[in-house]
Amino acid sequence: MKSKVILTALLSVSLMACAQETPKVKHKKAKTAVKSNSQPVKFANAVDPICNMPTEADMKDTAVYKNKTYGFCSAYCKDEFKKNPEKYVQK
Repeated sequence: MKSKVILTALLSVSLMACAQETPKVKHKKAKTAVKSNSQPVKFANAVDPICNMPTEADMKDTAVYKNKTYGFCSAYCKDEFKKNPEKYVQK
């Protein structure tokens, strides 16, 4: 009886882990006009490697890895990249 309960619990946990969706990230919807003297940044990535959103020169969330600057749509995506950058650079 105990083994059936344990087996059911393990299967439930594994099913829940497999059913996870892509993280919900709040993307910015509209550009706001900001006056600044800074130059646009050229990112090493054309899309955010975490959520596949196209990068834009005015993105504030960036990370430098192996002397290349990567742009991200949100702090969440940047933090995920920093956990294992090699995984996402290979994409």
